[in-house]
Amino acid sequence: MKVESKLKLIQKQIQEACHKVNRDVNDVKIIAVTKYVSIERAKEAVEAGIIHLGENRDNGFLEKWEALGDKPVWHFIGTLQSRKVKNIIHKVDYVHSLDRLSLAKEMNKRANRKINCFVQVNVSGEESKQGMEPSEVKKFILKLKEFENIKVVGLMTMAPLTDNEPVIRSCFRKLKLLQTELQKLNLDYAPCHELSMGMSNDFSIAIEEGATMIRVGTALVGEDD
Repeated sequence: MKVESKLKLIQKQIQEACHKVNRDVNDVKIIAVTKYVSIERAKEAVEAGIIHLGENRDNGFLEKWEALGDKPVWHFIGTLQSRKVKNIIHKVDYVHSLDRLSLAKEMNKRANRKINCFVQVNVSGEESKQGMEPSEVKKFILKLKEFENIKVVGLMTMAPLTDNEPVIRSCFRKLKLLQTELQKLNLDYAPCHELSMGMSNDFSIAIEEGATMIRVGTALVGEDD
């Protein structure tokens, strides 16, 4: 199926989820995760009207950036090693995986502008997932004040890969509660107005629980036709 057709289906689901909880559909941005597809498929996504593209490895990101340039808004959504920061920092618009001070320090040193960052939170507590413990996030964000090129626009998490809707919903709800707590701090460098949560299998639930950015790969760009 063409990306344009898949996008229409996704948009319909977003509308339904927003209507269910009285949210404005314009408050939700779709990030097309293109890590498993070709440059041609990524181009098709942009041509279909998708503005935001997400990659999780520096080499894949750089290949697609070379092909598409700065036409899309670029999101780095995977684990970012400090030694790889220099490769992507001047090309990326958002980093969704800030989870340690050493990474913040390297990003701050390499950047020549403010970088929009999401603090990655391991809400589910799964050992297989990256991210900070929820109890550590506030202290971490307060320490980021010293880094002038870091702007914490929000929080990111991944729910467990399960069909158990209450478990998924609880994960997203906990992140929303943490966001609300952090917003009360009124930090200029950490407004935390965004929530990056929800993927192909659970983005409707994420939207119902407050997601402002959903990361959709398989359901949107899928495998190349």
